This record gives sequence, structure tokens and C-alpha cells, in this order.
Amino acid sequence: MTHEFSKTLVVACAVLFVTAAAGFAQAPRTPWGDPDLQGAYTNSDESLIPMERPDTLAGRSLADISAAELAALNEQRNDARIEADKQRWELRSPLHWFENHEPKNSRAWLVVDPPDGKTPPQTEQARARAAARAQARRGRGEADSYHDRSLYDRCITRGLPGSMMPAIYGNSYEIVQGPGYVAISYEMVNELRVVPLDGRAHIGQTIRQYMGDARGHFEGDTLVIETTNFTDKVPYRGSSETLRLVERFTPRGPGIVEWSVTFDDRATWTRPWTFAMHLTKTSERPFEYACHEGNYAMRNILSIARQEEQGRGR
Repeated sequence: MTHEFSKTLVVACAVLFVTAAAGFAQAPRTPWGDPDLQGAYTNSDESLIPMERPDTLAGRSLADISAAELAALNEQRNDARIEADKQRWELRSPLHWFENHEPKNSRAWLVVDPPDGKTPPQTEQARARAAARAQARRGRGEADSYHDRSLYDRCITRGLPGSMMPAIYGNSYEIVQGPGYVAISYEMVNELRVVPLDGRAHIGQTIRQYMGDARGHFEGDTLVIETTNFTDKVPYRGSSETLRLVERFTPRGPGIVEWSVTFDDRATWTRPWTFAMHLTKTSERPFEYACHEGNYAMRNILSIARQEEQGRGR
């Protein structure tokens, strides 16, 4: 390849990049004028990203991590995952589950604020709540009652933001829009959120919901969703029912939406904090998630516990 040809190729690629970026200066619009975010998305490629900045990257910012360094991190994480699968295959999906999928993480860690990439310290109140929950379980078995199992185990909810956190499968989501509303469906546990965009007030504080009460609006091309009125039955990383969750869905390029989540919960953390990841458009809509129909584990755990109690004369 001659020097002149190489130079021409570089210039041509730069022109294409600038043209593509200019073409995406504004997200497509719906017939009624809102930014069009509709479609099926997945965040399977983000499944190996640690929440907080690893200690091996201390002193670095996300902007400091080059594309080459991120590629090396992806390779290391995939290798570690494969080795872990070999060691604990009986505890998870079959070994071949990810054999044709190597997640290509978009970033080195998820927490974007605070700048040190670490979640803020928890409050004394949050530590007291955690201790009380642990105390309440003492003296009981791990599954004496269905109350000992999480709402996720019981096919009820993964809560927020858990419903959109990547897992080993079920990482499909679909956004649909109508005038004045946005709806988001989640493959796992069949969750659905309908978000009004008309500026209405939140429901009364005495009403608490597993997925909270969501209200949305657009800031430019970004969909902003504020959710309050959570229940304490589905805490995320120890959050309380006073949590105010702010999500931002921002188009970053064709087929890519950045999803950022800000936690504002002074009963749990000493300051607000934010994490972010990419959602990638896919042709695969969410599959049926027959959780209740296939949840034999719950019935088996509880029925065996009852048999053991009969054997002990309880």
C-alpha cells in the first residue's frame, strides 16, 4: 500500500465518520415529533463490566482508558469467565451457553459519578436496616418459607434498576412510544413500565409499588424518567423506599442508546451517584418468559422443607 493511497484512505474514512456523525446530529422523530427510541435492545455485551472501578485501575478515569486497553480488558474478562465456568459449571447455565457470545464491554467500569468510580459510603441508617434484615433471618433456615426467597426467585419482580441489569440470559428490552407515553418491556419476569410524559404529578406518597411510580420528559434527544414511590421490599444495593431514581436514555449513534441511572437516596448513601451502560438495538424482540409456569424450584424447596418438619415432629 503506497503512502498516498494510505493517506487517501485515512481521509476518506474521516469524511465518512464526520458525515455519519453529522447525520446523527438529531435522533429520528416519531410522527408526533418526539425523539424516536423505539425498538428492541439488549445489554448482553455489558454483562462483564464491574460496577465500580477495579483497584488495578486506581487513579484512572473512564476517559483515560484507550480503545486498545479496553479491548485487552475485554479479553481478560472473557478468559476469566470461561475459566470460572469450567470450575463451577454445575451452578449455572450449561458451558455452551455463552460459547458463541463474547461480551464486548463498552467501558472499563459502570460508575461514572463520583469521579473515583466508587459508590458513596452508606449512611448509618442504611447499615442499621441491613443489620435488622440479617437479624430477622437468624434462627430460620434459608428457605423455611416463601418469605425467605426474593421477589425475583418468586417470579414477581426484579425491581429497578435490576430489571435492566444484564444477567446470563433474558437481557432483551423493548421501547414503544405513543403520543404522551413511553412504555418499556423487560424480557425477564415479564415486567412492563408505562411512563406518562404529560407532566402529571406523582401518585400519593402512601402508595408504594415494586417498580415505583415513573414520570418522563424529553430533554433534547434524551428521554429522562424520574421514578419515586418505591417499596422497601425490593431494595437495590440496600436502597430505601425514599429512593428517587433518575434514568436517562440518550442516543449515542445508530443503534446505540446510553442508559444512565442516578440514585438519590439520602437514607442510604451520603451523596447521589450514577452508573451508565450501553443498550444495543437488536432484531430479536423479548421472548416469552414463562417464569411462574416453570418455577418448580420454589415448590420443591418448600415441599421438601415441610417433609423435613414432619420427620422432626414439627
